[in-house]
Amino acid sequence: MDGTLRVVHYLNQFFGQIGGEDKAGTEPLKRDGPVGPGLLFQGILGHEAEIVGTVICGDNYFNEHLEAAKEAVLALIEGYGPDFVLAGPAFNAGRYGIACGAICAAVAECLGIPAVTGMFPENPGVELYKKSVYIVKTKASSIGMKDAAQNMVALAMKVARGETLGTPDEEGCIARGIRRNCFTTETGAVRAVEMLVRKVKGDSFSTEYPMPVFDRVEPVVPLENLSEATVALVTSGGIVPKGNPDHMESSGASKYGKYDIRGVGQLSPESYEAVHGGYDPAYANEDPHRVLPLDVIRDLEREGVIGELYPHFYATAGNGTSVANARHFAQEIAEDLVRDGVRAVIISST
Repeated sequence: MDGTLRVVHYLNQFFGQIGGEDKAGTEPLKRDGPVGPGLLFQGILGHEAEIVGTVICGDNYFNEHLEAAKEAVLALIEGYGPDFVLAGPAFNAGRYGIACGAICAAVAECLGIPAVTGMFPENPGVELYKKSVYIVKTKASSIGMKDAAQNMVALAMKVARGETLGTPDEEGCIARGIRRNCFTTETGAVRAVEMLVRKVKGDSFSTEYPMPVFDRVEPVVPLENLSEATVALVTSGGIVPKGNPDHMESSGASKYGKYDIRGVGQLSPESYEAVHGGYDPAYANEDPHRVLPLDVIRDLEREGVIGELYPHFYATAGNGTSVANARHFAQEIAEDLVRDGVRAVIISST
């Protein structure tokens, strides 16, 4: 490809400098030239490529109107006649990651041009689009913006020029499951023995055929008598006392809350609210039981179906929360519940 390459950059409402969550419903729009982090990307691109336009869409709007938003964004992108598209990076923002992945996949399929995005490996957008989209690995937050921009630009330029890519580790991206034949001077048997020797010695080695890792949880033995069991409520739906006393984040939660419900039979909208991002909380705020079914559990307690309800419930916001944090929350909550004799947990979400 000769001459300066034309680039379009896709951003959400926050990085597109429209606004925060209050502007997450923003419909697709365009701005000529680079916007926000696009200025950093343009500096890295130098004279080889120019960001001719930026397309912006609110995270809520895109995810709630997926097909219509995708079609509108594609039309805006196509109008600039780009050679390739950059999206994000989305870091660990789930809604943003899903939007970036969907746009890159649509650009490649419908416009036939390269597209590259960047995400934290635990972003839900990775699982959805890793097999069809070039996704550069990033840190969890925008603190990693500079590194993400450099790696995204480097990968995008190679793809746009039609250059041969190295391994995912060499390119700093998430594996797409594509395997290529290559020639080596040693047979597979020799290489396998060498790896085995390094493993036995405790030296570092890298397998040529990494296997997928599945997180499997063995179910515990069912309770024989639920009517004698203490049952607890746990939610990742972000239901908290009004005012959010623990300042729980609406996305990427770093904490969870433990709230006293002794003597509480109903979750009134005057006393409880949803702080979870990523969905319209209006219905949950209207009736918090839609996320945390305290009313039904109290009925079961009165009817003797369960022994008793644990006097506290635990809550966090699952939106964009890392697997590592979620696992840590679960371990601490489980220690509490086991210590207090809880026999079963009902986990509700959005």
